[in-house]
Amino acid sequence: MRPFFVGCSAGRGAGAEIAGRSRGRGRTLATMDVDSIMTRDVISTSPNESIRDALVKIEDQEIRHLPVVDDGRLVGMISDRDLREQRLPLMEELDDPDYADNLLSAPISSVMSGDVLSVDTGESLRAAIDLMIEYKVGAVPVVDRDTGRLAGIVSYIDVLRALRPVD
Repeated sequence: MRPFFVGCSAGRGAGAEIAGRSRGRGRTLATMDVDSIMTRDVISTSPNESIRDALVKIEDQEIRHLPVVDDGRLVGMISDRDLREQRLPLMEELDDPDYADNLLSAPISSVMSGDVLSVDTGESLRAAIDLMIEYKVGAVPVVDRDTGRLAGIVSYIDVLRALRPVD
């Protein structure tokens, strides 16, 4: 298992997922790879998108992690937790709406994690699970090592869905 990091700029956070499917069923953890269960149609954002727009995207799509992509390449990651930290308590928003608006208008690049933990498309599912546990993240982006392009994402939900016994 050789995780790699995609460099970028500033920030914090980690993790991305959307509702997936149940490919990979009937195989064992030892024989599954991330490609067999990853979510391929990943909802993402760009480094220049506002925090407000990213919050809306996460809430509307009911996801917890949002990869930051620039020209198809993974450059960062933002989680719902990271974005919630950018919101002020309601009373402060009411007291100073201009300040609240400025916070939410800032670009994602100002709060995203640029050192993104990711796995290669051919990586074993076990390796992805080990990384999620070790780094305490709920999802790991899957990147094509040759092109650096985002290929998908594996979340803890994808893992549970794939490993769930079929009745």
